[in-house]
Amino acid sequence: MAQSFSAQVDDWVFRVEGAIEAVFREAVQELVSQMQALVPVDTGFLRASLRASTAAMPVLSLDNPGGTFTPDYGQIELVIMAADVGETIYLGYTAKYGAYVHYGAGGRPPRPWVDMVVQRWQAIVADKAREIKSRLGL
Repeated sequence: MAQSFSAQVDDWVFRVEGAIEAVFREAVQELVSQMQALVPVDTGFLRASLRASTAAMPVLSLDNPGGTFTPDYGQIELVIMAADVGETIYLGYTAKYGAYVHYGAGGRPPRPWVDMVVQRWQAIVADKAREIKSRLGL
């Protein structure tokens, strides 16, 4: 069973003003960073299709128009900064072929980069809590 975000962090974050928000936001940003680092890249379209939402999971809806692409993290950062601590932030790739890459298709093996990183969530939270605690000199 998944723990709430509050149950995953040490007690000190509740005593230091702004600490829980910092741990939450930085942990989500690190999750995004790790997911993006593991995306199999050919043209960059899959990586550039990552979106964030607090309302619903982004859907696989975009065809690859061809060319090369660079991710724009502005939309993702806005969602992270606007989210309340513990609120669910949905991160999803919108390139239609994303599921084929992740789960494998047409004889190609799966490359489950999302699953691999999501399994690290608790470790990411713990690492960010330690990092922020150290930065604050606690």
